[in-house]
Amino acid sequence: MLVHRWDSPIDDNEWRSFVEAQGFGHLIAAGRNREVPVVVPTQFILDGDSVLLHLAKPNPIWTALDENPLVVLSIAGDWSYIPSAWKVIGDEDPLVGIPTTYYGAAQLTARAEIVDEPDLVADVLRAQLHSIQPDLDVVDPLEHGARLGQIRGLRLEIIEVRAKFKYGGNVDRDHRLAVAERLAERGGPGDDAARSHLLRRLD
Repeated sequence: MLVHRWDSPIDDNEWRSFVEAQGFGHLIAAGRNREVPVVVPTQFILDGDSVLLHLAKPNPIWTALDENPLVVLSIAGDWSYIPSAWKVIGDEDPLVGIPTTYYGAAQLTARAEIVDEPDLVADVLRAQLHSIQPDLDVVDPLEHGARLGQIRGLRLEIIEVRAKFKYGGNVDRDHRLAVAERLAERGGPGDDAARSHLLRRLD
């Protein structure tokens, strides 16, 4: 992923907040000597410097992880298309505006640790439930008995993070404010989130 200086995270809290808010990504396991990596869409939670998730036992990713435990969790979101005419202000010619797409993205390189012991799988589920639906009472995961044996847990120990926040950082404040105003007017899916990122990163 190309990350220009102006699209780089302000600090670790920025990428962490983004990853936590998205909570869904694609886990990519290259395995070894494979023509095509295994790509699994999955929900997850960020737990300090680790990521926790669970997957069904028949999932094809387990064989790839046995071959090579290094993975990438790719997360992208808060995207919004910016039409060419939005990129100009004042007496600038709207015909020469350059369209783009605003978005946030994070790629977490990690070492995967497979969790099979029922007590530890239950710990993964408890952590996910506490994070995703903290206000709902549920039975303890161990009470699901045999059904607990149909899944495996994963702990991803993060090794490297590459993150990008492409929200007009390559243009001046006036041009970004003009785009922010148009995002507010359009109010489509993703526009509010993109506008919030743009305004947050103005300075």
